[in-house]
Amino acid sequence: MPEWFSLETLTNLTHDYRALGPLIGILLPFLEAFLPFLPLVVFIVANVNAYGLLFGFLISWIGSVAGSYAVFLVIRKYGRARALGFITRHIKIQKLIKWVERNGFGPLFLLVCFPFTPSALVNIVAGLSDMKKNTYFWTLALGKLIMIFVVSFIGSDIKALITQPIRTAIVILVIAILWFVGKAIEKRLNKKVEADFRLISSERKNKRGESLE
Repeated sequence: MPEWFSLETLTNLTHDYRALGPLIGILLPFLEAFLPFLPLVVFIVANVNAYGLLFGFLISWIGSVAGSYAVFLVIRKYGRARALGFITRHIKIQKLIKWVERNGFGPLFLLVCFPFTPSALVNIVAGLSDMKKNTYFWTLALGKLIMIFVVSFIGSDIKALITQPIRTAIVILVIAILWFVGKAIEKRLNKKVEADFRLISSERKNKRGESLE
């Protein structure tokens, strides 16, 4: 085992992280909503190991919900501006917007519940759609409540991941299952988006044909 991955090193890192205070625990998940290449799962695990399961979960949840909702509000206000016009011109975004407007809360809630689905894309599409602000806030709050608690519970004892290989294997299995289920749901929703978009296009063509007659 590499020296930097020893129990002593991880313990020291946890103490150093805790010394930064809970504000950093909120700020990092908040920033991840704007910079989706940042590892949200790592931030959640760091929080629960530094501050305990319940408090670590709480500050991760607050930061992630606040960040995602902030992205939603920014896109809602400026997303249709000329400077960001490239977003709305993307055909996939247009399809997703129409589909979200037709289906609402349920599909977005499912996507937010899984840690490996593209939450940044969900925030952008919701911001560009006609979904009400309160509806999306509760979608985020409830979906991330489930997702972040699951990740927090799995990663709440990082020491055991080193000292208990069976537990580590179970954690890896659970993460893999979450990844595959999340991707399966995303793929299925994409198929529904395509089907709905084709249906809408067909209805529009029929209406045009009837008006010409």
